[in-house]
Amino acid sequence: MTNSTAQMGTIEHIDPNLIVVEANVRTAANLPPEFVASIKQNGVVTPILARRDEQGNVIVRAGQRRTLAAREAGLATIPAYIVDADETTVDRIVVQMVENDHREAVTDADRVAAFQQLAFEGLTPAVIAKRTGSKPATVKAGIAVAASSTAASAIVSHSLTLDQAAALIEFEGDDETVSDLIDVATSRPEQFAHATQRARDDRAVALIKAEATADLIARGFLVFDREPSYYEAGAPVRLSELVTIDGARVKLEDITDTVGRAAYVRAYRAGEEASVSYYLTDFKAAGFRKETSSGVASGPMTEEQKAERKTLIANNKAWASAEVVRREWLAEFLSRKTLPKDTGKVIAQGLTVHRSAVGSAVTNGSVLAHGLLGIERGGFWDADKLAALVEHSPTKAQHVTLAVTLGGIEDSTSKGTWRYPDASKELYFQQLAAWGYGLSDVEQLVVVTPTTPNTETTADAPAELVDDAEGDDEPIE
Repeated sequence: MTNSTAQMGTIEHIDPNLIVVEANVRTAANLPPEFVASIKQNGVVTPILARRDEQGNVIVRAGQRRTLAAREAGLATIPAYIVDADETTVDRIVVQMVENDHREAVTDADRVAAFQQLAFEGLTPAVIAKRTGSKPATVKAGIAVAASSTAASAIVSHSLTLDQAAALIEFEGDDETVSDLIDVATSRPEQFAHATQRARDDRAVALIKAEATADLIARGFLVFDREPSYYEAGAPVRLSELVTIDGARVKLEDITDTVGRAAYVRAYRAGEEASVSYYLTDFKAAGFRKETSSGVASGPMTEEQKAERKTLIANNKAWASAEVVRREWLAEFLSRKTLPKDTGKVIAQGLTVHRSAVGSAVTNGSVLAHGLLGIERGGFWDADKLAALVEHSPTKAQHVTLAVTLGGIEDSTSKGTWRYPDASKELYFQQLAAWGYGLSDVEQLVVVTPTTPNTETTADAPAELVDDAEGDDEPIE
């Protein structure tokens, strides 16, 4: 059986300066010096794919970078595989998409394949969007998925949605993360956005830690892969515990060239610098002594306390990622033309049950409400831009009121919310879930029976556990 989409062509050698480089899905052609040098040395080994227009101009379909690099390298000619193209192929693909959508919705995998074919035929994303009735962003995402071997394979093999497949592109090369995300997409799709954000945060934090570690190693520090324990025999001593013979506290600049200088790196969260603890493996040889301490730790943590600390750190990390997903969802929710029927009830609850949180946010200018509505907040004394929005678009009044309500409640949440949930926060997260927001595992802890902090357990815990439980900067490791 003959494939109707197959195309026959001819190989021609053409001056790259005479080849027309059309609008391409790439936003920029990346031409590293080594790539140009390779083209100059070896020529263009793989022919570019091109077509001729009605005037006989040769137009690139695939091979933009090779063509531009050949120009820069000064090549006289490059091989081009010239195929015929006409509007018939484009019309066939567009009609098939439209007819299938009306008869039986095409899958996202089918849509990606169609977008790829249309782009191959020389259509830009904007033109494809117009011809197929799709959003330009959807077309661009589809073309990007088709260009990624990982995403293109996953959308077909695992029946992923276009958004899910597109999210895999940024993790291409990280097989473990891709596999984990595919597993979530196929088994718990409502958790996919949360899993993706956690993967982004994990990657960002790992990069922060790796960069700090590399810098320390370059400066001659031994970097521990785990935090030294106070209770291990021969354990290194923290710099903060050391003083000079004269009793002055030892500073980092005092050990710049000291033998035995070491460090332990913690990465807390994306967007923040790494936290580094400094040590000396032999402080006596360096001429220092330990400072006498009046406070003595109660002893090493028990296995149960270690497990509690591990859970604490993991949930705080999950909460930070969930907050990003939740607020993005709220912004999308508030951008909808029609709000849920129970919006009035939720606003009323905001002014009663959540009056403290909403009132505090309003007093401070409803900063988060502006962000959720995509409006830049002015200075504290500037006129409220939410009022201007209502004045300009009276039909948005309820959207603004709901944004102020939700923004106030949301602004009052923190990582302490999952640890000590109360009735008002439980009501808030139950409402989000009722509106279709997929609660992450850590957010689901808020919608159970509220708990009260166990002050006795906290009081009896070792200093290390108390610091991590009560501080605002638990490490994300």
